[in-house]
Amino acid sequence: MTSQSQGIHQLLQTEKRAKDKLEEAKKRKVKRLRQAKEEAMAETNQYRIQRDEEFRQKQAKIMGSQSNVLEEIELQTLGKIKELNASYSQSMESVINELLSIVCDVKPEIHVNYRITS
Repeated sequence: MTSQSQGIHQLLQTEKRAKDKLEEAKKRKVKRLRQAKEEAMAETNQYRIQRDEEFRQKQAKIMGSQSNVLEEIELQTLGKIKELNASYSQSMESVINELLSIVCDVKPEIHVNYRITS
């Protein structure tokens, strides 16, 4: 009987050690998963920072070239305005004189469709 109780006792101890090893393995697994998650988060944050920096550089490059385009358009617009003002001042006098001559030099004529009724 003592050998049976010793065998049962030994079996219980072995079972307990196996259970402890399983718990240890689960703890290690949880720890590894947590560590892997932290590493993945750090890696994604680093990647996000890198992509944000690349985006800012591209945006600055594009926006810089857009400001150059805006300046060029502004200069062209000012040049066109000066050109139109010069053309206006050159032809203003002749246009006013022509309009005045048309308005002031009235030539009375009877319209072709006018019928004299008696």
